[in-house]
Amino acid sequence: MVYKYDLEDKVLLAVDCIIFGFDEEDLKILLIKRDFEPQKGNWSLMGGFLQKKENLDQAANRILYHLTGINDIYLEQLYTFSEVDRDPAERTISTAYYALINAKDHENVLSSDFSAKWFSISDFPDLIFDHPEMIEKAMKRLRRRVSTKPIGFELLPEKFTMRQLQKLYEAILGTPLDKRNFINKINSLDILVKLDEKDMSSSRKGSYLYKFDTEKYQQKISEGFSFKL
Repeated sequence: MVYKYDLEDKVLLAVDCIIFGFDEEDLKILLIKRDFEPQKGNWSLMGGFLQKKENLDQAANRILYHLTGINDIYLEQLYTFSEVDRDPAERTISTAYYALINAKDHENVLSSDFSAKWFSISDFPDLIFDHPEMIEKAMKRLRRRVSTKPIGFELLPEKFTMRQLQKLYEAILGTPLDKRNFINKINSLDILVKLDEKDMSSSRKGSYLYKFDTEKYQQKISEGFSFKL
């Protein structure tokens, strides 16, 4: 018996992972050296192919762990890229995922097998195929998220300065922010707890450390808000 499935075109389904990290100063993107043709040796997002016995989420986590050593992080599905000629080797559709992590927390687990390396989001090398478009779309998603959800829990250390939080927002938005306006806006959200501790590395006087109020932070995520700077 001939099933209709047998008469249809077969295409490959790839998964690409866009990993954003923050090192307390700059927003970064995690890239690897591609280890097979075409464009072997060029910089690439973490990518691989869906296997028959897994769903897309499972494939994304497997690929990320295999290529970087990073696991147990939240990956959010971003978009599916399906241009006919996006991969010169074979007709391939790719579903992209993105994640936000604290870069310093994962620096020691990065695999050396694939030369995984952090690059500034404002200065990264040429990438294969349509990977720059994937990053651009992920950045647009991230900037929309900044305006309606709190950002920082995944990217910052448990304790951080107001300067570090502002640097994070500036890196995501791609523009400098007025310090007084930013502090007033953040304080109005009522999601920070000011600690009695100070970071003494930035100045002799030091800067107060903050942490997120987990309950209020999660409430803002579920309710949303309008964050216009």
